[in-house]
Amino acid sequence: MTPWERKLWYEYLRFRPEHFRRQKPIGEYIADFSSEQAKLIIELDGGGHYSEQQRSADELRTGELEKEGFTVLRFSNYDVDCNFEGVCRAIESAIA
Repeated sequence: MTPWERKLWYEYLRFRPEHFRRQKPIGEYIADFSSEQAKLIIELDGGGHYSEQQRSADELRTGELEKEGFTVLRFSNYDVDCNFEGVCRAIESAIA
């Protein structure tokens, strides 16, 4: 896990009652975090996700995961560093 994934996991997700899993294979993809119960996937994006090619790949990936019935939330590593409470609130809102 990256430092940002560790922070989100150890400070928030592992305590959630929706039973999130780390690095869960879903179809041909591996989700950073997923909850079958909440039908939610959380992806943390580092700097490599900002190229046009990677953005297109991420859009395709999100579409495929949504076809499986999941809501996909994407946050940057910067979000986790500088707006951790906002990230947690966004996850909470998606679950509610």
